[in-house]
Amino acid sequence: MTYAISEALQQAVYQRLIGDAALTAEVGPAIYDMVPAGPVPPLYVMLGAETVRDRSDVTGAGALHRFTVTVVAEATGFSAAKRAAAAISDALVDAPLALSRGHLVGLWFDRAKAARQANGDRSITLRFSARVEDS
Repeated sequence: MTYAISEALQQAVYQRLIGDAALTAEVGPAIYDMVPAGPVPPLYVMLGAETVRDRSDVTGAGALHRFTVTVVAEATGFSAAKRAAAAISDALVDAPLALSRGHLVGLWFDRAKAARQANGDRSITLRFSARVEDS
């Protein structure tokens, strides 16, 4: 098993999202690895949790990363959040991400959950699966 590619995958996903014109048209520069302290924009994207499973085989070390990307919107409805979520999915599914270590075998959409938060905000959490190999 290898967890060694995790940071490289996260960096590549982040770079892909901040460089995507359709997503930045929806949320501007509000794409975070960690939400900044203080006031936040009414619509933003946050990289989230990750689970990793060994997918090594006779050819070498590999892993399956399941990670989330969440859209958070003020309590004005789901419409803006859904447009941003669609842009995220379009940007990531089958994306040819260049990793600083290893390589990406494939990246797929797994599932999404839209929810109302206790404070009235809306969120959509998308989960993706990425298969990587160390090279």
